[in-house]
Amino acid sequence: MTSGINTREMILEILLEIEEEGAHSHIAIRNALSKYQFLPRQERAFVTRVCEGTLEYRILIDYIIDSFSKITVDKMKPAIREILRSAVYQMKFMDSVPDSAVCNEAVKLAQKKGFYNLKPFVNGVLRTIARQMDELEYPSREEDLVRYLSVKYSMPEPLVLRWLGDYGEEITEKMLADFLTEKPLTVRCRTYKAPQEEICRSMADQGVEVTPAPYLPYAYSISGFNHILTLDAFIQGLIQVQDVSSMLVAEAAAPRKGDYVIDVCAAPGGKSLHIGDKMEGYGTVDARDISQSKVDLIEENIRRTGSINVQARVQDATVFDVESECRADIVLADVPCSGYGVIGKKPEIKYRVTPQRQEEIVILQRTILNRAAEYVKARGVLIYSTCTIAKEENEENMMWFLNNYPFRLESLDPYLPEELHSETTRLGYLQLLPGVHKTDGFFIARFRRK
Repeated sequence: MTSGINTREMILEILLEIEEEGAHSHIAIRNALSKYQFLPRQERAFVTRVCEGTLEYRILIDYIIDSFSKITVDKMKPAIREILRSAVYQMKFMDSVPDSAVCNEAVKLAQKKGFYNLKPFVNGVLRTIARQMDELEYPSREEDLVRYLSVKYSMPEPLVLRWLGDYGEEITEKMLADFLTEKPLTVRCRTYKAPQEEICRSMADQGVEVTPAPYLPYAYSISGFNHILTLDAFIQGLIQVQDVSSMLVAEAAAPRKGDYVIDVCAAPGGKSLHIGDKMEGYGTVDARDISQSKVDLIEENIRRTGSINVQARVQDATVFDVESECRADIVLADVPCSGYGVIGKKPEIKYRVTPQRQEEIVILQRTILNRAAEYVKARGVLIYSTCTIAKEENEENMMWFLNNYPFRLESLDPYLPEELHSETTRLGYLQLLPGVHKTDGFFIARFRRK
């Protein structure tokens, strides 16, 4: 504890905001920590790790709690449920805090939140788990593969079942394991503005550990710093936070100097800025999104990076813009999606899956593709991308588009690093899979208008 701030109470409030109010985990954590910027780095790291870990391992944690509690997790009061979950995460995965201290802090927090009569329950469940957790039996792989994988990797059974059908047991388990692996922050060096050696040296001089990221020479993983906002390279607009999979979109688009590019779902603007950089300040990138708040994010990045050929405006991608008809050399449709490919960074995604939501997403994607197709000039290019691994959002949408619009697939091989070349990239599309490729899960297809 520091300056009267109870870090475990912070953790509880963040978890409740995510679970009960539907907040995005990375935003809830960032907003909470921004209120207490004086917190030492060690305590900030503790809050982040416990929140992220409790979310990532929720199914495994609930299995443990239900094995020792007479009241199942789903019947508990929300605050008690999150107190127990975060406590079990600490006992299971963190050696730095003794189990006895975890139990004591959980009981104190339950009392502080007004659950005085539940103190014995919290204390009894946690102390039993502390004593007997190592003896707990888990589901058998041989008897029930789906249940086994679900509990071991904390992935809801419907998603495990879906991926087993789509990708088979070996690839599914690789993906599930990768989702639970800590990922470094990846940045794109804006080599249009400065040599990457100079950019990397600037970061290293500030104590940042800089290592090459896979596939692209200007991509780097960085770690060992407290906040990216303090890095000179970021302040000066010499780096852009972006996953390598996202960087590959601009490579696939392959813009030429002077092109007019429309990005129909652009926020926060990483791909638009990358395309603008590849055109070295020439041409125009028309970066659009549905609300002013999203456009503000794009404009903030435009200002910080000093991008002179990127402009942002409010435009709903599902609404036809007659002034854009047949005007664009390249249209980028990086559409809203289920987000399964980035579960490793946004674990709450996996708990919010419903068949109805899946159907609604595909309808939205096809509506956006329908509009985006109208903006591509004759022999122009349309890039379709998602950050998911769901076939109905990727390959099935691709085939639907080819069957209904005057476009053909065009090989990605001339634009992608050789390491990623495959039978599908030769045809014109790429499905990146976590644990198989060294990126987030991502889909890219390149269409040429006939």
